[in-house]
Amino acid sequence: MTDLKNSLKHLRYSPLFNSCSTKDLERIAKAGDRVTMAKGKTMIKQGDPGKEAFIILSGKAVVKKSGKKVATLGTGSVVGELSLLDHGPRTATVVCESDCQLLVISRGNFLRLTDKVPALTHKLLGSLSLRIRDLDRAYYG
Repeated sequence: MTDLKNSLKHLRYSPLFNSCSTKDLERIAKAGDRVTMAKGKTMIKQGDPGKEAFIILSGKAVVKKSGKKVATLGTGSVVGELSLLDHGPRTATVVCESDCQLLVISRGNFLRLTDKVPALTHKLLGSLSLRIRDLDRAYYG
């Protein structure tokens, strides 16, 4: 029960989940497994197939594309969700910059969540739209 309460507290930090009800947050927390990854451990490797999404409950991670650091992520960040949606390869490598507490959600559980939690699906679509717009601006100006 303590793990569930801690997961709920940390999930509320995520922009992807901030419009979810407590009941929806409980569904999300129960859909995954809490794991700890040590500093320096690779969470995701660019080019690998995606089998799960990771939600950072605590700690920091570095995102690298082709070996170049492009972002630092912290509590509430979600990584790996794109590969779960399109079955494509991972677009970046993510390495734990500190010890990280993670909620790991498998592809099947993630897809079931998008069916059961409309607020999550709406936020996910909005997030993907924003990424496309950013890429469009960067590419076309």
